[in-house]
Amino acid sequence: MTITHLVTHSGGFHADELLSSVILTRLFPEAELVRTRDLSWIGPGEGRIVYDVGRAFDAEARIFDHHQRPAPLREDGRPYSSFGLIWASYGRDYLRALGVPERDLEVIHAGFDDSFVVPIDLMDNGAMEPSAAGPLAGLTLPVLLESLKPVFDDRSESADDRAFLAAVPVARAFVEAAIEGRAAKRRAEGIVMEAIEAAGESRVLELPMGMPFRSAIETAGADHLLFVVHPRGDDWVLTTIRKSGDTFEARADLPEAWAGLTDAALEEASGVEGAKFCHNARFIAVAATHDAVRRLADQAVAAAV
Repeated sequence: MTITHLVTHSGGFHADELLSSVILTRLFPEAELVRTRDLSWIGPGEGRIVYDVGRAFDAEARIFDHHQRPAPLREDGRPYSSFGLIWASYGRDYLRALGVPERDLEVIHAGFDDSFVVPIDLMDNGAMEPSAAGPLAGLTLPVLLESLKPVFDDRSESADDRAFLAAVPVARAFVEAAIEGRAAKRRAEGIVMEAIEAAGESRVLELPMGMPFRSAIETAGADHLLFVVHPRGDDWVLTTIRKSGDTFEARADLPEAWAGLTDAALEEASGVEGAKFCHNARFIAVAATHDAVRRLADQAVAAAV
């Protein structure tokens, strides 16, 4: 069946129907987006998908509301918003439309649902307080997207619709960047796994380019690795490996004697010609050549073990 209309409610908007629109307009770019509360539009109909309005959830009839009682819940009891319902039904097709390989589809679908979709669902249903974000509560994605609504004294008839349509590409940028980042991380994991195997018992992992590496190192159980080396433009970079994603603490820091030094001063401190820079926090150093960065890495390992 050809989808000809994407129907959501008129008036003010929230993140859930805005993000749902991102998914649906990508999949059905020729469909007309209709914002209305007209009863003739917000029920099941030929060629339409109705979301965040309609007081019913019926995926087969293509109606995806969550405001009715009983409200649709996940298996673990957490409430859906329209975004979660749309993602459950159309998320996999959306990932395919973005070129995500079939082998990565389920992992990325589930991961995005857990880290991105669920928080939107919980916030929309009042099941998570904005204060959960602490001092950043005013900078969460739902708050930022809803800040795109028209100001209170813009009373023009089309204000809400114009603001909604202008907000969709903004929301799309966040969603698609998140998906592309996850897909890239999956690609990186394969490269890092191969590099770990090639490194053997070495304490230094060498990669062909800068890429996410920590999660693959953890998955591989490569606890012996302390540092990572990779090219960056014409230079070579030596970086530390953080102990987890929740801390900046590294498995091992670069030598204290290098901290904050550049060029000749770093060359003198390290004895390595071509040493160019070491961050004052000792998590990254830069060298002019592969040989120089490997010599820095050897020194860093020797200082750490």
